[in-house]
Amino acid sequence: MAAPLRLQSDWAQALRKDEGEAWLSCHPPGKPTLYGSLTCQGIGLDGIPEVTASEGFIVNEINKKSIHISCPKENASSKFLAPYTTFSRIHAKSITCLDISSGGGLGVSSSTDGSMKIWQASNGELRRVLEGHVFDVNCCRFFPSGLVVLSGGMDAQLKIWSAEDASCVVTFKGHKGGILDTAIVDQGRNAVSGSRDGTARLWDCGRSACLGVIADCGSSINGVAVGTADNSINLGSPEQMPSEREVGTESKMLLLAREDKKLQCLGLQSRQPVFLFIGSDAFNCCTFLSGFLLLAGTQDGNIYQLDVRSPRAPVQVIHRSGAPVMSLLSFRDGFIASQGDGSCFIVQQDLDYVIELTGADCDPVYKVATWEKQIYTCCRDGLVRRYQLSDL
Repeated sequence: MAAPLRLQSDWAQALRKDEGEAWLSCHPPGKPTLYGSLTCQGIGLDGIPEVTASEGFIVNEINKKSIHISCPKENASSKFLAPYTTFSRIHAKSITCLDISSGGGLGVSSSTDGSMKIWQASNGELRRVLEGHVFDVNCCRFFPSGLVVLSGGMDAQLKIWSAEDASCVVTFKGHKGGILDTAIVDQGRNAVSGSRDGTARLWDCGRSACLGVIADCGSSINGVAVGTADNSINLGSPEQMPSEREVGTESKMLLLAREDKKLQCLGLQSRQPVFLFIGSDAFNCCTFLSGFLLLAGTQDGNIYQLDVRSPRAPVQVIHRSGAPVMSLLSFRDGFIASQGDGSCFIVQQDLDYVIELTGADCDPVYKVATWEKQIYTCCRDGLVRRYQLSDL
């Protein structure tokens, strides 16, 4: 990947004023950083500022919420997007997780203030408060129906909630440590959880029972992902007949991002190993891009792209800064990544530039969720930001 460009987090406000300025920099790996600035020369009749860049940088295009900048010397090009709207009243403190329902109507988020809330995705208006976990809620996500939420907390419990009346319909107990991530299998009759206790468990949502410990790796499981395997991948056979309560697990791979620098892949139904990859640091998050391609992010800022069919050497390693990779999400024909230094960016195969989602100033962006052309992020600064990809 080309050298990353950085832009002042509140550039959209700064460049609205006559002679307003915003700083800009380019960070070529192993070379000195190039510093520059953007200056507003006035506001056009359409309300769009006329902006010039200092030497070494070019403004390719600008509108009210985005600016496309290049640094020709380093062959770097980025489009910076300002938030379309910012929701500041959902939580009082740092927001650790969020998700958007399948219809795009509702959001759910959890915070270090101990609360979990459901809100209107269009305007951030509070709809429900989900109360029942003791201590922090680490992860929350909607089931495919969009009517039900799955959460996991430091109290080692998983809970299923009704988004309509905020009742907790099921509580799963079995983990000995805090639950750090979850994944939903197919339509949601089964779910997977990863915990600090080093185990990944498969759950029967209808009967609120544990169907088995899929992996026990002796190291905290920070992230889990379930994907449908390409036909060419051998997932192995189960040693005993799977329970008839296991639904949709047969062709699935389970990916575990582990604290001990290992990325583990196994057959969800077979429980058999597919591969074990050792990275540069603790793995924080992982996701599948296709039936054989996956991404995993580490604490020291590496994003590994691996091919399950030949996982020994990565397809590529993307390193933009030493900040921890907090979340990864498959998006269109590329992905969205967020990091601990406030950066959040989209890489698309058919675009020769990176899209940067701006607004967070050095605060970690913990999680990203999408619905159609809208992207939502949650951050340590307590804000949910919504971006609009209308012109992509």
